[in-house]
Amino acid sequence: MMFEGKSALITGASRGIGRAIAVDLAKNGASVALAGRDHSALEATAAACREVRAGQESIVMTGDVADRAAVDSFVAQTVEKFGRLDFAIGNAGQSQDGLILRLKNDVLDQLLSVNLKSAFFLCAAAAKPMMKQHAGSIVLVSSIVGLTGNPGQAVYAASKAGLLGLTKSLAKELGSRNIRVNAVAPGLIETAMTEKMPDAAREYLLKQTALGRAGRPEDVSGVVRFLCSDAAAYVTGQTLVVDGGVVM
Repeated sequence: MMFEGKSALITGASRGIGRAIAVDLAKNGASVALAGRDHSALEATAAACREVRAGQESIVMTGDVADRAAVDSFVAQTVEKFGRLDFAIGNAGQSQDGLILRLKNDVLDQLLSVNLKSAFFLCAAAAKPMMKQHAGSIVLVSSIVGLTGNPGQAVYAASKAGLLGLTKSLAKELGSRNIRVNAVAPGLIETAMTEKMPDAAREYLLKQTALGRAGRPEDVSGVVRFLCSDAAAYVTGQTLVVDGGVVM
């Protein structure tokens, strides 16, 4: 129960990595605020949190993470409900592959808004209560594609790479207030998003993976838990790669 008395806000909490993070933090004592667009899926996440810890408190909030006013509201509701905000996890993300010569403006705008601008909004909103507390941990979920690039994923890779620059800059900007900012970069993780991958692409990635398997959402949530915990009290501005040994 390392997080008893603490609260966490997780965007993209309806399924996959976001749900695993919420359940992991809840299991370890945190109250959780779950944000996303799918209300019924968020309720399912809340139920999963209650299953791992009796009496666990949660709040479900629906809205568009690409809307700054909605993200401000997520943070305000979290603080109103739990009295504080200790951990902010920017997990919301989308992927849509396509060659640069066929890039459509609406796809570019959508991916940059959901994957990158939403993180700016979350960090700006979460920093305010964290500065008052003189403590907090922000974790942004990037991707190994943001480190390596990938053909046909220029926009996705650029948006995920942007999170790494944001992480380093805010770590320096907020460190004097005892607010830590880190990122995780997952590889091939079994989620609804990666289920849509072509078989050839999946097999290629698995062959590059030293552990020889795809990851589970829980493989990522454990790393996020560490970054939120006191065990990582002297860790900030870092990107922890969780890919089974692809990027070395």
